[in-house]
Amino acid sequence: MARPPTGPGGPGAHEGSVEPGEQGRAHGGYAALLDDAAATGRRPCRAELEELRTLGEQAAVEGTTLRTLVVSHLAVARGVRPSGAGAADDVLRTMGLAVDALCEGYERAQQVAVRQQEAARREFIDDLLYGRSALGRLAERAEQFGLRLSHAHAVAVAEGPAPYAEGDAVPRSVERAVNGRFGERSILLTTKDGRMVCVVPGDQRDVLTYFAKQAHAATDAGRTAIGRAHPGPGGVVHSYEEALGSLDLAHRLGLEDPVLHAGDLLVYPVLTRDRQAMAELVRTTLGPLLKARGGPQTYLDTLTAYFDNGCVTTQTARQLALSVRALTYRLERIHQLTGADPTDPQHRYTLQTAVIGARLLNWPERKT
Repeated sequence: MARPPTGPGGPGAHEGSVEPGEQGRAHGGYAALLDDAAATGRRPCRAELEELRTLGEQAAVEGTTLRTLVVSHLAVARGVRPSGAGAADDVLRTMGLAVDALCEGYERAQQVAVRQQEAARREFIDDLLYGRSALGRLAERAEQFGLRLSHAHAVAVAEGPAPYAEGDAVPRSVERAVNGRFGERSILLTTKDGRMVCVVPGDQRDVLTYFAKQAHAATDAGRTAIGRAHPGPGGVVHSYEEALGSLDLAHRLGLEDPVLHAGDLLVYPVLTRDRQAMAELVRTTLGPLLKARGGPQTYLDTLTAYFDNGCVTTQTARQLALSVRALTYRLERIHQLTGADPTDPQHRYTLQTAVIGARLLNWPERKT
């Protein structure tokens, strides 16, 4: 029958072997193991080592430090008096096996605790970003991670050339850089769906800017979107969704900026809020380009470059690697096909809005 763990002064321990201040708990049969090793050279059996592992686990759960646990068992060994040739080596061997088993059990408990903490943190992050928990309960859990959801918060989302996972080298390096610069002042850094996520109080947007810079530098690529600050427990979800929406817009519009601010892109959600009306504008305004030889894409690219360059023909022609004359011909052809003149201010706004709508709706690949 397994002997219950006892204190240093309990049964099986050598009296006076644990010095004051060393309050770790020594295994009840540990001293007997050492005595057997000194007398007969017997090594601990599997069951005895498992008892020591269990003690190590219990010590970790109760909050005893590993140092204290090891010191208390080493102190017990000082009371052993080996006799005969080789007895000291047998005692040292048994002591080493015992301490190794203690440490193994201690580390086992720590690994379980870490996995439990990681699971709780991941569940909290999912609930925080998707708003799947009662707001009151969510606010209580948030305080464990340094967030006060009664305040406004803003979220930045970074994507790279490859998906990120928790513990990858890039997220770790970015976290070290951000925490090294700002400390942990209510900053939550994590990964979600292959992207890095940074949540900060709404008045600490400098942290998000630095996060975006580090995320880009870590891969020499990628893009970060920063949502606006929003108050209350639902503010994190709102800001997170804005950041995700900005990344989606960047893909559809071909935006190349490494940092996107949701506040600067509000016009695009407005344009697509009435999706049916936007689709009708695209069909009516740009539909005639489907009749062009080779399809509409060349003319759509021409209009995009023309508007992006402030309707300056020389800059547009240079970007498209065309002569000014060739560009002028294309603009005239667009006028002939659509009836709208890109060089006429009265027509320009309609054409530019329709071109933006085409990119947002993925027209003409996805028929509107």
